[in-house]
Amino acid sequence: MATPAQGTVLPPQAGPLPPYGAPAAPQAAPQAAMPAAAYPSPPRSPAPAVLSGTTGEERAPLTPGAEQPYPAGAADAAHPQPAADPAVPHGPGLQKTAAPQPAPGQPTAPGATGSQSAPMDAPAGPVAGPDAPQEGADGAFIPHPGDGGPRPASATAPHASGPGAPTGPHPASAPTPHAPGPHPAPANHGPNPTPQGAWHHYDPWSAPLQGGGPVPPPPALRRTRRGPLVAGAVALALLAGGVGGGIGAYVERYGGLSDIQLSQSGADEGGRKPDSVAGIAQTALPGVVTLHVRGSAEQGTGTGFVLDHQGHILTNNHVVEPAGSGGEISVTFSGGQTAKAKVVGRDGGYDLAVVQVEGVAGLRPLTLGNSDSVRVGDPVVAIGAPFDLANTVTSGIISAKQRPITAGGKKGDGSDVSYVDALQTDAPINPGNSGGPLVDAKARVIGINSAIRAADSGGGPDGDSQAQGGSIGLGFAIPINQAKRVAEELINSGRATHPVIGVTLEMEYAGDGARVSERSKDGRRPVLPGGPGAKAGIKAGDVITKVDGAPVHSGEELIVKIRSHRPGDTLVLTVQRGGKERSVRLSLGASSTG
Repeated sequence: MATPAQGTVLPPQAGPLPPYGAPAAPQAAPQAAMPAAAYPSPPRSPAPAVLSGTTGEERAPLTPGAEQPYPAGAADAAHPQPAADPAVPHGPGLQKTAAPQPAPGQPTAPGATGSQSAPMDAPAGPVAGPDAPQEGADGAFIPHPGDGGPRPASATAPHASGPGAPTGPHPASAPTPHAPGPHPAPANHGPNPTPQGAWHHYDPWSAPLQGGGPVPPPPALRRTRRGPLVAGAVALALLAGGVGGGIGAYVERYGGLSDIQLSQSGADEGGRKPDSVAGIAQTALPGVVTLHVRGSAEQGTGTGFVLDHQGHILTNNHVVEPAGSGGEISVTFSGGQTAKAKVVGRDGGYDLAVVQVEGVAGLRPLTLGNSDSVRVGDPVVAIGAPFDLANTVTSGIISAKQRPITAGGKKGDGSDVSYVDALQTDAPINPGNSGGPLVDAKARVIGINSAIRAADSGGGPDGDSQAQGGSIGLGFAIPINQAKRVAEELINSGRATHPVIGVTLEMEYAGDGARVSERSKDGRRPVLPGGPGAKAGIKAGDVITKVDGAPVHSGEELIVKIRSHRPGDTLVLTVQRGGKERSVRLSLGASSTG
């Protein structure tokens, strides 16, 4: 059995339904129909008379304790209704009919005591046809055995009154007993249906109206409310579209809402301490340049730094040497600006050179420090372009001082050998760092990076970081005190002077110290007559073991010690002669290179 519509009163007992179209079986104990007023019900406000949706039965509204007549035209005026289904007859000819009585021996569904009405002009007799509607006790319809529910009014056959059914006229406005319970909305009948109060289309699949309940608003009123509803729907759609677009943009930019988002600290806008590596680099980098040198036979890359606002730049001699006299030197500043440069002067003995750029504004010269004040363990930063990687910053410490370094010597005659009393550092220095500044914690230049000790060199420190492999933590820089003097001479005169003692050394001597040669070499006498050595009493074959109290172990070390001073400086030399030591005072002379 299909479930009836909501609000339909079901029979009190379940049982098989009669065949479709057959009269209901008689009850075990017939009950007399009682007026609706005999059953207590809650107070209801007056409502227009309604007709049962499929039988045309008119039901009057109830008031507490009494039946009240309701004029037929009042509901029509208060609630104009739309035209009903023209298939259902309607008009003044409707009459009130009693429910057909079941024939003897016919089964009747329990509780089926309702009433039916038919048009006045319908022939008397039992209701015929498979679509004849049946109504329960409170207007409930007995479900159709084939489809599980009542048939719509438009599908029913014409009604015929059965035996004993009243056939007299019944005005539509006459009050009738009203049984409690839900009743379906009546349909509008007649060939020219017009709004008639509470007459409506009946929908058999929806819940019947509750007794005395409010009547739905007419279609005209519903149509007048569609405007605000449509506007609201459009506004809601626009809002939803905006929200959806925002969510889509967020998902496209940041990924799906379920994507994993890793936490991250905010940007660090704080500054750095001036003595930190970052602070030192920030101060020094604007004054560091990268040099690209191109000559007829070779080319190379190195580093330099700005000395003054006139565009003078200090670098290594071996960096600019490939350019020779007709090559090209290009200088690139840390900000990317590029300019051509020319050689002002260079010296192979110190491995230093000065070039100059013109027409460049906003130059940032670096401050020069004092290399004599440097202590082992002081922090330093090396800046350069290793392997042409410009603006590279590395850091370390001063690991040693006064390291005797010789570099160059490619010519074979010793004219290109540089002797450096170098600062040693573990700051990584690689090919391309040559000529770059080694700065202290206050971003002051204390040395010029010039040489490294490579793992495959096999001998002593041999300079020329341009020609060596990677750094192994042994880098060497020309002390700035020495470089400053040479740079000033190169800028002012185009050449540098070397301090000398006026003797020829035996570079092949294997003993400890530096021995003065016993015979002339290349036409030169071992001790230059009238020179500084001759004036101090030095003779051929003497062995110099100390300079100002510092031990000397080879001829190279003696040259390095001497070149770390200026011409005119006075030195105290310890000399061995015939197994005895003596000290002599010597004033350094000068020789120039061009």
